[in-house]
Parts: sequence; structure tokens; C-alpha cells
Amino acid sequence: MDMRKLVGRNFARLRRDQGLTQEQVEERSGFSQQYLSSLERGRRNPTVITLYELSLALGVSHVDLVRPDLEDPAQH
Repeated sequence: MDMRKLVGRNFARLRRDQGLTQEQVEERSGFSQQYLSSLERGRRNPTVITLYELSLALGVSHVDLVRPDLEDPAQH
């Protein structure tokens, strides 16, 4: 399981579920839109602190960002 891709998929899904743009999350979190875009594409390796801060910006648990999903074929 590629954790970078998993976190990126989860973050993008949770952000979209709330109807938020990357720019709106940028305002809430302080992370640049470029960073958030790279994160969603699985190109960033966020720290535990980053995961926590992003979860606060989205109003979700940090666990939601690392929860395995059904889109990953390696999970089946």
C-alpha cells in the first residue's frame, strides 16, 4: 500500500465531500494550494503533524486521512 497515494485520495475525497476547494483549505490550514495539489496526487509524504493540521482544517479525524479505502487494488 502506497501511503502517500492513500492519504492523497482520502484528503481529496474528504475535501470534495465538504464542497471545499484547495484554495479554501489553504485559507483554513495555511498549507499552499500547490502543496495540497501535490498531496492529493500522492507526491507528498506528510508528517503526523501535517496530517493533524489538515484534519483540523477539514473537521475530520486524522485517522480518516490514513484509513484504507476500497479503491486500492492491493487491499483486495
